[in-house]
Amino acid sequence: MEILENIVAGFRPISLYEMDSVELMNRTDTKFMFSVTDLEAILGAVSAHYRVLEVNGIRFNRYETLYYDHGDFHFYLQHQNGKRNRYKIRKRTYLDSHLTYFEVKFKSNKDRTDKRRTKLPLLEETLEEKSVNFLHEKTSVSDDLVPKLYNTFNRITLVSEVLKERVTLDFDIQFHFGDREVRLPRLVIAEVKQERVNRHSPIMQEIKRRLIRPEGISKYCLGVALLYPDMKQNNFKRKLLKIKKLHNELAA
Repeated sequence: MEILENIVAGFRPISLYEMDSVELMNRTDTKFMFSVTDLEAILGAVSAHYRVLEVNGIRFNRYETLYYDHGDFHFYLQHQNGKRNRYKIRKRTYLDSHLTYFEVKFKSNKDRTDKRRTKLPLLEETLEEKSVNFLHEKTSVSDDLVPKLYNTFNRITLVSEVLKERVTLDFDIQFHFGDREVRLPRLVIAEVKQERVNRHSPIMQEIKRRLIRPEGISKYCLGVALLYPDMKQNNFKRKLLKIKKLHNELAA
């Protein structure tokens, strides 16, 4: 990761406080999957146009997420079956800033993402009273949710110098629950968050130049498909094959 660290060191920093103006809790998301090698080239090409989030002197920020679903994987199957107006329920700890949130994400049939969250003292598997109350307040989802998988990753967060745009670049991705574990150390999942889709932004243009196409898969669905291979996953098959191909090429 030394090459990646050196490239990221060349960006101007931005603090969590400064990022408040581009929080984008209601937004459009465009996702991509590619290798760490592609990431190095993309970052090198756009460094003049973005600032990088720095927390306590750290630019590779570590995250831990716990996803919840109904016992029958209802949320996962909604995504797998292409249903719109769907929820994602999770707890997330931002390990470098020592902050934990209970988060509710809603993907509308207009391809917009609305995220609501409330701060928690700790990341615990049980849905405590504060989380249940928040769930009832913000959604019509029943609270018979159970933990389904943990996900950890490193994230580089970019903020545009001129546009209302944030970019998250997740790598060193791991999924685990119980005795099941999958590691994808060289895969990158990128997400460009904008008020409305702008394919002319510098990073969107650079990704397009490298012939990388958008991929609409969530880390939750990817984790379920990998940890629970007996689950229905035919709509994710092409993406899973792409991940396997990337992994094999990088391991060669």
